[in-house]
Amino acid sequence: MESDSAQDQTKRARTHRDAGVIAGETDVPVGTVTGEFPAELETSKREQEESGTGRHAFLVGAGILLSRIVGLIRQRVFAHYFGISDAAGAFNAAFRIPNFLQNIFGEGALSASFIPVYARLLAQDDEEEASRVASAIITVLALTTSLIVLLGVLTTPILIHVIAPGFEGDTYYLTLRLVRIFFPGAGLLVLSAWCLGVLNSHRRFFLSYTAPVAWNIAIIVSLIWFGRHPGVLKGDGLRLFQFDLAVITAWGSVVGSALQFLVQLPTVLKLVKHLRPVFNMANENVRTVVRNFFPVFISRGVVQISAFVDAMLASLISPQAVASLTYAQSLYTLPVSLFGMSVSAAELPAMSSARGSEQQVSEKLRERLDTGLRRIAFFIVPSSMAFLALGDVITAVLYQTGEFKQDAATYVWAILAGSTIGLLASTLGRLYSSTYYALHDTRTPLKFAVVRVFLTTVLGYLFALPLPALLHIDPKWGTAGLTASAGIAGWVEFALLRHTLNRKIGRTGLPLPFITKLWASAAIAAGIGWAMKLAIGVRHPIWTAILVLGPYGVSYFILTSLAGLPEARTVVGRFMRIVRLR
Repeated sequence: MESDSAQDQTKRARTHRDAGVIAGETDVPVGTVTGEFPAELETSKREQEESGTGRHAFLVGAGILLSRIVGLIRQRVFAHYFGISDAAGAFNAAFRIPNFLQNIFGEGALSASFIPVYARLLAQDDEEEASRVASAIITVLALTTSLIVLLGVLTTPILIHVIAPGFEGDTYYLTLRLVRIFFPGAGLLVLSAWCLGVLNSHRRFFLSYTAPVAWNIAIIVSLIWFGRHPGVLKGDGLRLFQFDLAVITAWGSVVGSALQFLVQLPTVLKLVKHLRPVFNMANENVRTVVRNFFPVFISRGVVQISAFVDAMLASLISPQAVASLTYAQSLYTLPVSLFGMSVSAAELPAMSSARGSEQQVSEKLRERLDTGLRRIAFFIVPSSMAFLALGDVITAVLYQTGEFKQDAATYVWAILAGSTIGLLASTLGRLYSSTYYALHDTRTPLKFAVVRVFLTTVLGYLFALPLPALLHIDPKWGTAGLTASAGIAGWVEFALLRHTLNRKIGRTGLPLPFITKLWASAAIAAGIGWAMKLAIGVRHPIWTAILVLGPYGVSYFILTSLAGLPEARTVVGRFMRIVRLR
């Protein structure tokens, strides 16, 4: 009888607590509403959440890693057939336009507005209301994206003149055709982003982040199956072949978009009970999602405008510059996705579910934010150093094949090196933005994104076009100025995000001794990698990568372990346990 009584008390306390949260009474500390709620139960729950977040971040990272590995394979196959040709430039420029729809209307904006509301309803065990919200949002998305896709197809010529004003003749008409093919696939990817929001809220991270594997595989199959041709084509023959293959590959991308959506749908249908099309804008939770969506939508749009500006300026240099910029972006966004997105995606639902007084919520957010920042920086710092010092090795091993020659690898390395200026700031900024979204503040990141884009546009133009002429160097190197200018703007945005959030929840950020140890370890490890590269001389790109990047990575982990960093000891400890088990 005593256990039954305690259980009843626990249920009553939880009911009072949830009622207080729903009513907005967040100043009442969790577990002290009636004085009867067991404190040890809340402590155990917090410990489970903390350990679960690390596991969730690992699942996100594992899913992204698998997807990115397949994505790099796709890029390597693409590079084999296209190199940095006009067709490659047209394909990459064309894909940016509908991809704009996916990025601003899908993953970023939808996650920041939908997940906090949906995850809160799940935390309150209100699955019926959560299902109503999910049904209404998917209906709104389907209708809106359908209209935007139709409008995009009709206005494609105008869009191309904006994003690629330097394209002429056959390259322009190929880009026009490719954009119209890509747009429907982008609409499907927006629906796929809705699936991601549902799955992440239910802590089903791995499936949502491995789903893009289906998209990549569809493109790889299209390239390999239709890319076979007898003999070695040259001149106009090779150019026409590449143009035709670009169109086929674009259709393969549309098929892949459908597959990416469909592989997630069965699990989503099991999680969202009673899912049905419904247009219900009267629901307060739906209105909250929509109200929070637009600032993030604009914020993501502003950031994507920055990418458009880069592509536009690169098109004024040459189609080859557009292609090379895309190859470099695939590389420097890899660590951002693996480490920045994995931590941010895992933390957003947990941060959004934080309960208690304002002080308790702020403390919990600070702890999660600082831990996430350390975890991100531990991997981003060596990534930046590797791109800067050993980027030629990385580019060659991934892309140097077929039509992608050694001079192209060197060109992409220069662009990649420019990105290292702001790689850390951009990645840490993702987690800061997620913290704002967890606080239902979507306008502050928007304001700072506008500042970033303004700086990127002004500095990008100066670095890409006038600066090479002033330095009397080949204009093609202005493409590296695009990534460098974006890095400077990224640091400004990061500083603004951190300063404003610190005033809201208290001091956050990375300790100076910690970040100093990271950069010093990465620099010494890069010196070891350089010594290995000079010692082995010219070898096949794969052997060079093994003999150079291997010692670099091992040296970094050893040095950070000797420096007493717990993140390094955790990684090394896990590796040693795996070795012992074998």
